[in-house]
Amino acid sequence: MANETADASAEASRLHSVWRNPNFRRLWVGESLSQLGENLGTLAIPVIAVIMLHATAQEVGFLTAAQQLAFLVIGLPVGAWVDRMRKRRVMITADAVRAGALLTIPAAWLLGALHIWQLYAVAAVVGGATVFFDVTYQSIVPRLVISEHVAPANSGLETSAQVARVGGPALSGALLAVVKAPLLLFATALGYVASMIAVATIRDEEPRREASESSSLFAEIGEGLRFVFTHDLLTRITINTGAMNLFDGLMTTLVPLFVLRQLHFTPTVYGVVEGIGAAGGILGALATPSLMRRVGEGSLIVWSAIASGIGSVIFMLAAVFPTAAIPFLIGGMFVFSFTVLNYNIAQVSFRQRLCPPRLLGRMNASIRFVVWGVMPIAAALAGWLGGWFGVVPTMWLGVGLSVVAPMVVVLFSPLRTMRRLPDGVASVE
Repeated sequence: MANETADASAEASRLHSVWRNPNFRRLWVGESLSQLGENLGTLAIPVIAVIMLHATAQEVGFLTAAQQLAFLVIGLPVGAWVDRMRKRRVMITADAVRAGALLTIPAAWLLGALHIWQLYAVAAVVGGATVFFDVTYQSIVPRLVISEHVAPANSGLETSAQVARVGGPALSGALLAVVKAPLLLFATALGYVASMIAVATIRDEEPRREASESSSLFAEIGEGLRFVFTHDLLTRITINTGAMNLFDGLMTTLVPLFVLRQLHFTPTVYGVVEGIGAAGGILGALATPSLMRRVGEGSLIVWSAIASGIGSVIFMLAAVFPTAAIPFLIGGMFVFSFTVLNYNIAQVSFRQRLCPPRLLGRMNASIRFVVWGVMPIAAALAGWLGGWFGVVPTMWLGVGLSVVAPMVVVLFSPLRTMRRLPDGVASVE
């Protein structure tokens, strides 16, 4: 009991200490404002496509694929570019590009010229800027905080992101009852502008790498890939995450069609369900540091991956019992959000501790190339299968495969029994 009290006291001290870091607080404010804006408009584009432009399953699939295509197309070189650039400036530029691109949608709608092809183009541009922003902010965290504060810092960032995912869709759904969907994108753009301002206040003296220090782009990309795929634990986590995202994408791509057309719910109900269900992510983010200590870092990665699939099964029971659809949708999303946050915080903190600073951008980009690069493929496949095979059967297919994947990749791996994952270059060697 005394040891548990001491552990709890030490954990509280680490959490408190990271919030004393002014640069981390500014990063947290910037990321939180960005997430709030993004989630205020999170329903807008699917609602525009499904309800205003009467998109088919294939068109919804293509739209989701366009949002995620950049991770596949430019995911690898972005890591090398980010390692050469001042990370704060990259984040500011990415926010500016996202805000500007999104504002073209309400402008076109007001002029009566909005078309599904414009949604594809905006989604692709915003997705490209998001690749730069996400790779950079995951790479800047270890620069701003000491090693023992990496996990609490990630927990803080993910907690605020989940708060935005709870409040954003719920508020968005309520606003859609009185405001046209394109106008909600003004709120998203405003969130990105506010994020720019907050990130601009970070005081980071990161030097720009001189040209003489830079080898060829292909050599740098190769160095990042070798780091990821020569470390057994990192390789397993990357493959598992990619498989989960591929199969989850078959389900999540079709959720707007499932909720709005199959179950005949309004956008307001859809937003409320998304918001309440996402509350599981807040609890998951807050609970992860304690769970990592009690269950073990490797064990938490394994069991949370398996449990996230169970959340998807609960979600899809809404198709089996439509009269009780709302409780199943909320419950499934709650379990999924809780466990995915456990998984993400544990594995991201591990790889940030493991990787030397000079490789952070390339390591993050190499992993994201795999784990996010499969998502546009999943989205396009979901759209095709949804139109040919049916929306609900395609979603069930994705759920079944997402349950099986972690059992094959990580359940019988060394991760299952590891309480503490290695860190530092010495551990890799």
